[in-house]
Amino acid sequence: MENQRTIAAVSTPQAPGGIGIVRISGSDARQVADLVFRSKSGKRIAELKGYRALFGAVYTGNGEKLDDVVALFFASPRSYTGEDVVELSCHGGLYVTKRLLQEVLAAGAVPAGPGEFTRRAFLNGKMDLTQAESVMQLIGASGEQAARAAEAASSGVLSRKIGRVRQALLGLAAHLAAWADFPEEEVPEVEEGELTGGLHKAEEELSDLLAGFDTGRAYREGLKTVIAGRPNAGKSTLMNLLSGCERSIVTEYAGTTRDVVEDTVLLGGVPLRLADTAGIRETEDPVESIGVAAAKERLKTAQLVLAVFDSSQELSSEDRELMGSLKGIPAVAVVNKTDLPAKLEDSVIRNNFCHVAYLSASSGEGLESLKKEVSEILDIEHFNPADGVLSTERQRQDANRALKAVKEALEALKLGLTYDAVTVCVEDAISALSSLIGERVSDEIIDQVFEEFCVGK
Repeated sequence: MENQRTIAAVSTPQAPGGIGIVRISGSDARQVADLVFRSKSGKRIAELKGYRALFGAVYTGNGEKLDDVVALFFASPRSYTGEDVVELSCHGGLYVTKRLLQEVLAAGAVPAGPGEFTRRAFLNGKMDLTQAESVMQLIGASGEQAARAAEAASSGVLSRKIGRVRQALLGLAAHLAAWADFPEEEVPEVEEGELTGGLHKAEEELSDLLAGFDTGRAYREGLKTVIAGRPNAGKSTLMNLLSGCERSIVTEYAGTTRDVVEDTVLLGGVPLRLADTAGIRETEDPVESIGVAAAKERLKTAQLVLAVFDSSQELSSEDRELMGSLKGIPAVAVVNKTDLPAKLEDSVIRNNFCHVAYLSASSGEGLESLKKEVSEILDIEHFNPADGVLSTERQRQDANRALKAVKEALEALKLGLTYDAVTVCVEDAISALSSLIGERVSDEIIDQVFEEFCVGK
C-alpha cells in the first residue's frame, strides 16, 4: 500500500471517563508524537523498538503542560493498522482529550475519517472485509450472542467458511476450464455426477449461511416487537415486567395507554425493541382513537407480536379481530392473568397460534414459558453464532448472488447445456464470494462499508 499521511483521532468515547486515548497511525506517527510528548526518562518514542511504553507528559505548542500521559508504540507491520501506531493515554476528561488531539494535529497529523484505522488495516492485509465489518458489530453488540457472532467473524470463522466454498468452486471451474481448453493434454474428463455433487454441496452451505442471517440480525439489531391486545388484558403490566421498571401506566381502568410506549429489553438473550400499544377497540374518545390507530399501524411493520389475552375473560370481538389481523406475522399468544379463575376458550387460542405462553404478568410467574416460545419462534436452539454468521446486508446480497449463480449452474446441467455455460455460472458465484470477503470489491463498496464506522476506530 502506498504511503499515506499520518492520521489521528480520539479512540475512546466522547464522554468523561478514567482514561482517554488519542491514536496516531502512519509512517510519521512516532515523529508526530515526539513533538508533543516528553518522557520522564528523556527517551524519545522514535528510539523505541516497538511494543514498549513510556511515561511522561504532553505539552502545548507554547510549552505548557497539558497532562500526564502513557505513550505506547506498536511497530509496523505488527499493529492494528499495519502501520506505525502510537497511542497516547491521558486522563479521560473531554477537554483534555480534545486538546491533546488538537496538539497532535498541529504537530503534523491529519484527522482520521470514520473507520479509517480499520480501513487501513483492511487495505494493508491485516483483515478481510468481513472481519473489518465485524469490528462495528462487536462495538454495537447489545447481548452475548451478538458479541459471540461478531467475535467469531473477527477471528476469521466466517471468512474461512466462505473461503472453503469459494475454493471448492475454484476447483470445479479450473477442472472445467482445463478440460475444455487443453483437449490434447491428459486432463481427466469432467464427471457430471462429481460436478453436480460439488455444486449441490456449495448450494447447501450457502443456503445455511443465508438461513442464519435473519436470526443473527435479530440478535444484533433487536426485533421490532409489538405488545398488542384489547384494553385491560395486561399489556402494560407485561411491558413493565419485561422492562424491569414502571415504563407503562397500569390502572384498573381500560384505555389508560393512549400512546406507544417503547423500550429495549433482553429476553432469552434476544434484544426486543418493545412497543406497548393502546388497547385495540372501538372508542369515541378522540385521543384514545389516535392511540388505537397507531397500534394498528405498528402491527403492520412488527417482526414479532406478543398478543395478550385475558385468561379470566371470555374471548371478545376485539380478541378475535386481533387474531385475524396476525395471519402471516410471527406471534406468540400470551395468555395472561393465569392467577385468576380461567374463562378463556383455550382451544380457540391454540387453533390460531402455534406459540402460546401462559403467565401472570403481575407476579412474573410463567415468564420462562414466554422466553421458551420466543426462542422457538426464532429457532434459536439451532443457531450457533460461533459457527460464522452473515452480519450485513452487503454480505447477504453477495451470498445470495453466489447462491443464485450456483443454482443456475445446476439448472444448466439439468437442461443439458454445454459445460461452457456451467463454467460461466460457477465463475459468477466465485466472483460474488470474492466480493463478499473483499478480494474483488470496488472503492465505492469499501467507502460504503467504512462510512458507517465511528471516528477513531
